[in-house]
Amino acid sequence: MASKHIHYRIGRRGFTIIECLLGLAISAMLLTAVAAAFNASVISYRENEDMFWTMNNARQALTRMTSEIRTAGYLPNPSLPNSFLSVDPSAPPNKCRFYTPTGELITYQFRDVTYPDPACRNKLYLVKTATNQEYVLCDNVIVATFTKTPTETHPLTLAKSVLISLTVQSGHFQRTLAAAAVVRRNP
Repeated sequence: MASKHIHYRIGRRGFTIIECLLGLAISAMLLTAVAAAFNASVISYRENEDMFWTMNNARQALTRMTSEIRTAGYLPNPSLPNSFLSVDPSAPPNKCRFYTPTGELITYQFRDVTYPDPACRNKLYLVKTATNQEYVLCDNVIVATFTKTPTETHPLTLAKSVLISLTVQSGHFQRTLAAAAVVRRNP
């Protein structure tokens, strides 16, 4: 009787079609989960990389602006006696206008979504007034403000410091960066 039982078990090797289909279904579900996790990882990597480059460009723009504002020159203003030209405290919050030590008038200007030319929207520009040249310093900017603190001696014509705040956006993510520059050449 023991030999019959063993013989019966040996003849029943392999899987049934139901077992194969069940194994296939479980494998398909596992592979789908792995593929979804991999896809989410790739999307997250791309979004993080885009945000990194957007923030890196904003940091470079902040570094350039702060270094140029710090060295803004003060020149005697020929139209107003006893006044000087440096960082203009009366410029609107989306602009920072100042004179370089060589006397060149430069403006940093943020152009928001209301700017007439759609190609220039949400960008921060460097505008050289004498040559009317414009350079994009940073794009993907959604808010940029220049808060100028006027000097006590010349509150209408000189600013002693400028606080720059940039909010950049990449995809659904926003980050705000800020920097301050104290004008070193005020009289």
